[in-house]
Amino acid sequence: MTERPREQHTPTAGGELGTTAAVQHRRVEPDESRRASRHWWDLDADNYVAEHAADLGDVDLLWCPEGLRESDVQLLGPTPDLVGTTILEVGCGTAPVSRWLQSVGANAVGFDLSGGMLRHALRLNAGTGIDVPLVQADACRFPFADASFDFVVSAFGAIAFVARPEEVMAEAARVLRPGGRFVFSTNHPIRWIFPDSPSARDLQVHTSYFDPRAYLEVDDNDRPTYIETHRTIGQRVRDIVAAGLVLDDIIEPEWVPGRQVVWGQWSSDRAKWIPGTAIYAAHKPAR
Repeated sequence: MTERPREQHTPTAGGELGTTAAVQHRRVEPDESRRASRHWWDLDADNYVAEHAADLGDVDLLWCPEGLRESDVQLLGPTPDLVGTTILEVGCGTAPVSRWLQSVGANAVGFDLSGGMLRHALRLNAGTGIDVPLVQADACRFPFADASFDFVVSAFGAIAFVARPEEVMAEAARVLRPGGRFVFSTNHPIRWIFPDSPSARDLQVHTSYFDPRAYLEVDDNDRPTYIETHRTIGQRVRDIVAAGLVLDDIIEPEWVPGRQVVWGQWSSDRAKWIPGTAIYAAHKPAR
């Protein structure tokens, strides 16, 4: 999971790491976003784990900063029904999701672009005794055979960081077996229009919901160091349908009562007014 800074007067993703010289908004190419994302997550892996590991857990499926956990909401269906299924996690990061799926009896595999994040995933595999298979790969080019998984899942992994998220949808459809399901969470697009602040006082629109340009942070040589892309709800639905999937649901989670966490722009204060996450559930039609 990650948060999306928007304006130069608000904190940038690379502010603490000293990688950001300027902010840009423009269209990006796939190779450009791939290089920037790999560089960023390798560089930020240690900081990210130090800041968020307690909330993400070592063996858990946390769908979003609002606090929805699969053990409570069962978006993949009844947990006992996952036993023996094959599940691919896209953008697994440190892989707590894949380890949780493995712990309830599924056969999970995780992949991520960042070697830095996978280094932590391997460490946690050893620490938990749950040895999830891990692969370093690009989210637009799944290194897996057609029709090889019952589920594809992603909890804020990869989809917001690729130039062409429709390619992720197509790859998910390709590797799913007929009747298989794709469930993923990502930034709710309404977040795009507000400053990156957890305070409800800052809910002042400053950019268009329909602005298709990516958000970039660049270094002193004008090289992108962090890229995040945007899709409206309608665009996301069209990407899913164009991949040959059937959309079953869009969930806009409310804040879990009593949860005392601030995660970038996500907070209980702001969650009273707008959604921060969208969870999409789709399936591949049976033949």
